[in-house]
Amino acid sequence: MRRLPFYYGWVIVAVTFVTMGIGVNARTSFSLLFSPIIDEFGWDRGVTAGAFSFGFLISAILSPLMGKLMDRTGPRTVMELGVVLMGAGLLLAPLTSQPWHLYATIGLLVGSGSVCLGYSGQSLFLPNWFVRRRGLAVGLAFAGVGIGSITLLPAVQTAIDQAGWRTASFAMGLLVIIVLAPLNLLLRKRPQDLGLQPDGDAAPTANSVAAPSNIVDAAWAATDWTLGRALRTARFWWIVLGYFCGLYVWYAVQIHQTKYLVEIGFNSSAAAWALGFVSLFGIPGQIALGHLSDRIGREWVWTASGLGFAICYGVLMLLQSTPSFPLLYLMIAVQGFLGYGFTSIMGAVVAEIFQGRHFGTIFGTVMFGALAGGAAGPWVTGLLHDIHGNYQMAFVIGMALSVMSAIAIWMAAPRKVRAVAGRIVPPARS
Repeated sequence: MRRLPFYYGWVIVAVTFVTMGIGVNARTSFSLLFSPIIDEFGWDRGVTAGAFSFGFLISAILSPLMGKLMDRTGPRTVMELGVVLMGAGLLLAPLTSQPWHLYATIGLLVGSGSVCLGYSGQSLFLPNWFVRRRGLAVGLAFAGVGIGSITLLPAVQTAIDQAGWRTASFAMGLLVIIVLAPLNLLLRKRPQDLGLQPDGDAAPTANSVAAPSNIVDAAWAATDWTLGRALRTARFWWIVLGYFCGLYVWYAVQIHQTKYLVEIGFNSSAAAWALGFVSLFGIPGQIALGHLSDRIGREWVWTASGLGFAICYGVLMLLQSTPSFPLLYLMIAVQGFLGYGFTSIMGAVVAEIFQGRHFGTIFGTVMFGALAGGAAGPWVTGLLHDIHGNYQMAFVIGMALSVMSAIAIWMAAPRKVRAVAGRIVPPARS
């Protein structure tokens, strides 16, 4: 392969940026299709929304299998499979005439494709390309979701308004296939596949000075981690707990905040605007916190993200008695800028603890637990609202789980296995 004037890892970041911008928001666009589908068919909201929840469940179930496929075949196979599944689901959804059609297309096919094209799939190989700048690279790549949300979703809404939901869904399916199918052929699993080193470093020679090692626990790092071995460690289950709680609090507030803001007195446009601007704040947040994690450690940044969601829930509770735009802006800022930092280090935490040949299988299994939290959050929050008639108890639980998530990642302690670049101690001069 012809050498480029820059490190190929940045091509991987760019491909991931575009794939996330289109793939994640193609799934999110169901929220825009939701209303016109109900208007056309008159189905119950629960039945219609269930297609999205069913897709989320499918994503969780398939996550370990996707990780195993990544270990065996690499990212091109996984991403192209995701493109075919998601594209087919969006192209076939316009044929819907019965609820089960929606479950088969938007639920099964789009849900299956999204686990490949979204955060889970990209986190399986992107961390391989960087060590010193791992957090920054992942933060930049995942910022594509925010860019996509403020460019792609308005275009989808315009298509719905002018030509209907069927045309919008079909156009989205074409976009997924035409853009992402050829683009993802550029992917490679690791820099060594191209004769490169992580971060673009020169290959070591007999006369070169060895770079300071980031390994803190040599025995742990030398272990050939299989899923079975990982399951027998406390670290694995601390990560699962931390990720479960993290995605619980993320999706609980994401799904319920718009309805809550309307109920406490904000108009519907302000509530919808708030949700959009959370994603906008998430763009610089993911990049900045990802870069910061390379300097101070993953645990501190995960804690900052958990704190962001804890403050978010606290401000939402305060808004009920004191509805004001300054408080609304604060809720948006901490949720987006701090909270969305979770994604920029989600892959890094697991990679630094269980790096090895079976990383994909291990990470995919971790994401099963994480996605279970993402599914549980909205459901439990809605159930608690139905029981108590308000969101207060649900928001208190959200604050508690935000703290629990941070504690769990400190207990997993990736810093005690591999140090981030900013914490590597250079060898003493003799």
